[in-house]
Amino acid sequence: MTAFAPLRRGGPRLRIRTLGACVAVLGVVCAQTESCLAQTDTERGTFSVLFENDYFFHTDRDYTNGVEFAWTTAPSDTPEWSVNLARMLPFFAPSGEVRTSYSLGQNIYTPSDLHLVDPPPSARPYAGWLYFAYGLTEKTDTTLDQLQVQLGMVGPASLAEKTQKYVHAVLGDINPQGWGTQLHNEPAFLIGDERAWRALANGSIGGFSFDVDPHVGGVVGTVYDFVNAGAMARIGFALPDDYGPPRIEPSLPGTNFFEPTESFGWYLFAGVDGRAIARNLFLDGNTWEASRHVEKIPLVGDLQFGAAITFEQWRLSFMHVFRTREYTTQVHADQFGAIDLSYRF
Repeated sequence: MTAFAPLRRGGPRLRIRTLGACVAVLGVVCAQTESCLAQTDTERGTFSVLFENDYFFHTDRDYTNGVEFAWTTAPSDTPEWSVNLARMLPFFAPSGEVRTSYSLGQNIYTPSDLHLVDPPPSARPYAGWLYFAYGLTEKTDTTLDQLQVQLGMVGPASLAEKTQKYVHAVLGDINPQGWGTQLHNEPAFLIGDERAWRALANGSIGGFSFDVDPHVGGVVGTVYDFVNAGAMARIGFALPDDYGPPRIEPSLPGTNFFEPTESFGWYLFAGVDGRAIARNLFLDGNTWEASRHVEKIPLVGDLQFGAAITFEQWRLSFMHVFRTREYTTQVHADQFGAIDLSYRF
């Protein structure tokens, strides 16, 4: 027993030294593990759900609902033909990270009085738009180029009538009566191109980061023909390396994907966009046959503001959108809310 006494007397000091050595080794292992995780934690793509509705502000008219589901690839998973296409497009940067996106969406438009079976000619036509979209995005350190092609159906084939009536029945709301007067079935398309610059202003103030990103763009097709310009400003903590949350066309630029700079971040944002419009199918009526229509206003603007939170692989945003009057008989300007939830795989 006495042979072990020195070990017992030195036991606590020995255990402390041993524990310290273990902690040091564990720290090195953890650091190496985190480094390895950081190296292997590569982006595989982003899935996002976007929901826009005027119900947030107790109205049910004009652009009343939009929903879009989108998958955006990581740069490493972008098909080679899409990268080659991006390099060929005249308005895209000659180099940068290229992503593709694939979306499915539906928009619903109604007049202000849903009780009328036969709304007056001055009322906005009932209309729906069901579409599939292919998007091409290229991001550099200072620019964001986005091309989107939408193909779909306007009219009863858009399923807008069934969607609105189902949702209203679930909510115990009014059953819209005028869908028998909606625009006729028509295949339609649009092609949109937009560029945003991270060059007007960016930096930090009072511990918060900020940026101001101007943009210009245009859309052609049987759905819309317009050119647009505007800017977006963001301020917050650990701003992700993107251009803000997405919106449904027509809109300010945003991205379905996001690149977090910290495990947690948040920011406030505000933006404005002005459009000079030559065609809006949902106001001008069907392209190839007579239908209901109203006289559109050629200059329309959006003002939006909101907030976004990023946490680990998630981004959640909400924004409030004000839209100026779109047609001459429209009594009130439009407003609606937009919620986007994105998950980065």
